[in-house]
Amino acid sequence: MVTDNNEGEAPTRVSWNSYFMAIAKQVATRSTCSRKHVGAVLVRDKMILTTGYNGSIRGTAHCDDEGHLMEDGHCVRTVHAEANAIVQAARNGVRIDQSDCYVTASPCFKCFQLLANGGIQRILFEEFYRDERIFDFAKQLGIELVHLGADGATD
Repeated sequence: MVTDNNEGEAPTRVSWNSYFMAIAKQVATRSTCSRKHVGAVLVRDKMILTTGYNGSIRGTAHCDDEGHLMEDGHCVRTVHAEANAIVQAARNGVRIDQSDCYVTASPCFKCFQLLANGGIQRILFEEFYRDERIFDFAKQLGIELVHLGADGATD
């Protein structure tokens, strides 16, 4: 299936966007919070830098084992996928500035702030999550937000 930016590749190959989003979806299957499975992949120059999924703080009980810790309708036990991808980069000495973030759901405002401060230049997501503020701030900061369809094509 050819959807976008294959840059002259054979028509049977999926686009880079489809490829990296499929990986983000697979990463999401590691989530330890049944309320929402989210995966993130940080990519620079078509190379994966790091991945992250939503899950509990390292060394603490998982939602799926212990139950959800709810505040204002949201589970606060988990660290979000984007934050975990950034943490994995920091723990392993991986530079993430000028990279792209493929994430299965658009970032919440806190995760958007982390991505922006980390130097992420483009955020590609499949599902809109809930926070409209990211659009105005992305425009101010020159961060490209790309809504991908289920097939990896841009809207």
